[in-house]
Amino acid sequence: MQINKSLKTKNPIPGTKFTIAISSAKGGVGKSTFATNLSLALNKTGCKVGLLDADIYGPSLPKLFSINEKPESDGKNLKPIKKYNIQCMSIGFLTEEQTPMIWRGPMVTSAIRTFTQKVSWDNLDFIIIDMPPGTGDTQLTFSQEIKMDGVIIISTPQEIALQDVKRGIKMFDKLGVKIIGLVDNMSYFLTEDGKKYPIFGEGGVKRTADEFNKQFLGEIPIDPEIGKLGDLGKPIVEDKPEHDISKIYLNFANKIKSIYL
Repeated sequence: MQINKSLKTKNPIPGTKFTIAISSAKGGVGKSTFATNLSLALNKTGCKVGLLDADIYGPSLPKLFSINEKPESDGKNLKPIKKYNIQCMSIGFLTEEQTPMIWRGPMVTSAIRTFTQKVSWDNLDFIIIDMPPGTGDTQLTFSQEIKMDGVIIISTPQEIALQDVKRGIKMFDKLGVKIIGLVDNMSYFLTEDGKKYPIFGEGGVKRTADEFNKQFLGEIPIDPEIGKLGDLGKPIVEDKPEHDISKIYLNFANKIKSIYL
C-alpha cells in the first residue's frame, strides 16, 4: 500500500475534542456493540459524547439505539440525533432500513466527509467512530484526513478473526494512527456456577497484543443479555448499569478518560 507522505495537515472534527475509532478489520466481532456501550459508559463518567456510525454499507446504530427518525438540517449542516444523551449520526438515519448502499468508493468517501465536516457536533469531549470491517476507503479517509487521537481494536480470540485484525494493526501503524489497545470480545461464556468456557479459543487477542507490542485492555465475556438488549435498542450499559458487563465498559471508559482528559 502506497501512502502519500505530503498530505495536508489533518483536521479535527468540528465541535469535538478527541476522536476515538473502534475497529477490527473483521466483521462479526461485536465492534458496533462495543462502540455503543463505550459511548454510554463515557457519558456516565461525565463526558459529552458523540457516536458516528461510519459503516456506510452496514449501519448498525439505528437498530442498536432504536432510532427511527431522520436528522434535521439547516440547509448547510445536519443536526445529530440525540439518544441516551449521546449525539448520533449514521447513514442509516437517511435511508430506509433495508435499502442497500450500492456505492463505489468515492461516494463512500464523500459521505464520510459530510459526517465529519457537515454535522453540527456540539462541544463533544469524545466522538466515537464505529468503523466498518476491512482496510478500505473509510479507514484511509479517516486516517489520512482526520486528526484521529486513537483507535481501539476489537476481536474475538479465534485465529480466523485475528488474521484480519493483524492486517488492521499493520494498516494503522503504517498510517501513523495511535492504537490505544486491543479488547478480547466474546472471550468466554461464564455459567451460573462460575465455570468459564472459552468457546472461541483462549488468549488469542492477548498474544496478538504482545506480538505487536500493543496494550491489552481486557476481556468481555459472552452474555445473552448483550445481544438481547441490543436488538431491543437498549444497550446494556444504559438498560442495566449495575450489570457486570456494564461495569467492564465503565472500566474501559475510565481508562480512556484518564488518557485524554
